Amino acid sequence: MDLAKAMGLMVSSERPFEQLGATLRGGKHIGKIPPLLAIATTAGTGSEVSSGAVVILDNGRKETFVSAHLVPAAAICDPELTLGLPPALTAATGMDAMTHCIEAVLSPVVNPPAEAIGLDGAERAGRWLERAVKDGSDREARWQMMMASFEGALAFSKGLGAVHGLSHALGRVKELKLHHGTLNAVILPHALAMLEGAEVAEKFVRLRRALGLGANADLPGYIADLNARIGLPPSLSAMGVTEAHWPGAREYAVSDLATMTNATPFEGAQYDALFARAL
Repeated sequence: MDLAKAMGLMVSSERPFEQLGATLRGGKHIGKIPPLLAIATTAGTGSEVSSGAVVILDNGRKETFVSAHLVPAAAICDPELTLGLPPALTAATGMDAMTHCIEAVLSPVVNPPAEAIGLDGAERAGRWLERAVKDGSDREARWQMMMASFEGALAFSKGLGAVHGLSHALGRVKELKLHHGTLNAVILPHALAMLEGAEVAEKFVRLRRALGLGANADLPGYIADLNARIGLPPSLSAMGVTEAHWPGAREYAVSDLATMTNATPFEGAQYDALFARAL
């Protein structure tokens, strides 16, 4: 779906494609693209209802493109199309949706309707993802996860955070070709553990409630345990990432669009710590 959006940009803009990226604040140059019909075949990205597209450029950068013109003219979200999705991809794309919901809720951007949608999406993912992984033919679980994915993209209209900043940076490492949702899943518990502050604490209470956890439950621990139960890697190093990959990725994480809306300010030192924790 993101590739289709990119093609629409290429045929409708006279500017070089890379100049339309969010890093260069190129969204102001994006106009209407040809009508796009988006059909979701995983329950994760939510690109069928989002104003964004993420594309790896020829220069290796994993660039985000954002404009209201990138919202598809129509979308088909049919959970029947996800019935054949293997367990590993069900888990990874499902945690992509979960991360969208959680980071959107934690974003400091004020948008109560989007935040409420994010909480509902997180609740659905928390209740139904493990069941969808265990039995891919479970139509109820597939329906619920498709809705969680849909809601995650609606919610992140208020922004994402450092999980996506680091995920985008490591996703550009050509020799590894790492899966975005899996990266999000591995990084998420560590990013949550680094968050502090009264406003974040209040949102943690709401997230715990949505996920059916106790008032003082360990939210990062819950995510890590969920990852383990659905068969996702325990660390970045288990995915092939090494310390040698960090110097080349650090700049991209700091400058990523998602970093701007992290729950708390995130700069180089914070990313150094997040990478070390997740590795």
